[in-house]
Amino acid sequence: MSKPVEFHHGKFPPKELDWPKLIPLIGPANAALARCDGTLEGVPNPNVLLSPLATQEAVLSSKIEGTVTSITEVLEFEAAMKALDRSPEKVADIQEVINYRKALHEAVTGMKSLPLCQRIIKNAHQTLLEGVRGRDKAPGSYRRLQNWIGPPGCKQEEARYIPIAADKLPEGMSAWERYIHADAPDRLVQLAVLHAEFEALHPFLDGNGRIGRMFVPLFMFNARLLSRPTFYISAFFERNRDEYYERLLAVSRDGAWTEWIVFFLKALQAQAEDNQKKAQAILRLYERKKAWITESTRSRFAIHALDFLFRRPVFEASDFTSQRSIPRPSALRILKLLKDKGLFLTVRESSGRRPGVLAFRELLEIVEGHETH
Repeated sequence: MSKPVEFHHGKFPPKELDWPKLIPLIGPANAALARCDGTLEGVPNPNVLLSPLATQEAVLSSKIEGTVTSITEVLEFEAAMKALDRSPEKVADIQEVINYRKALHEAVTGMKSLPLCQRIIKNAHQTLLEGVRGRDKAPGSYRRLQNWIGPPGCKQEEARYIPIAADKLPEGMSAWERYIHADAPDRLVQLAVLHAEFEALHPFLDGNGRIGRMFVPLFMFNARLLSRPTFYISAFFERNRDEYYERLLAVSRDGAWTEWIVFFLKALQAQAEDNQKKAQAILRLYERKKAWITESTRSRFAIHALDFLFRRPVFEASDFTSQRSIPRPSALRILKLLKDKGLFLTVRESSGRRPGVLAFRELLEIVEGHETH
């Protein structure tokens, strides 16, 4: 049996990188990121149109850690605000996704008055584990015990990786924080190094992977690489999960910083291109449906109805008809007309006093990656 890989003391930040391997990837990654950000900047009312993408990122980042749910299940849960017909395990999975999205939002809010720092990260971690399975794992606090990564229930000597010792952790996190604000030859390379170091330090008893991936858009926003902290990296890491973990492990085992950064830059470029396609597809869908819903309903409340559907693509029918922006008689008429025209999937039939749950199928298909043309 091979010995566990141990933390790479004294090797952060890396003193030497193979820049000839990195430079051909830096330009395309930065260009793809700039194009993606330009598209997102041009989206009217991004809080409405891009909110489903934020939820999907939370779903995929949590999925890497073993959480099993879908964006439709999360949005249905939020729409109904009840745990009907769901196991406690499923409810826990959904709540973890909701917490992820909330933690990211609170981190962005915190950065209005604070630089990107350990305090922001600790606060995000506290929110991430609030009321879920990791709530007994010191939310918002660095670990005071040695942890390790390996098969469930394994002993330390059977682990795959052993992070920094708890007594060395404050020093390690301080060095990590200083590097956030250090001058660097390239910000994306700097981000790659920071992400790998955070995962290697593994400062919390639970939630390290999710916080580490959440750090990606926070850093980009802080470094002004993005005009909004809306970059969704987890889809690439989830598709390439084995390589993702192996590249991170090789940093400590082999000092393979350059190889990790190559992987990370390719991830950024691929995901920026995918994010841009999704944002463009959402915008095209909005423009198509704006003309269609205005013509179909002939109502001055048509755009209010459309904005509701993009903001809440899974919803209880009663929420649509009780929204303040549309008088109830008009909302009832619009909803019936849209249902009759086949705009929705029925997630849950109405039964007695329990309203039905409907889903805006075309938007969910784009967000889930089924249609990005």
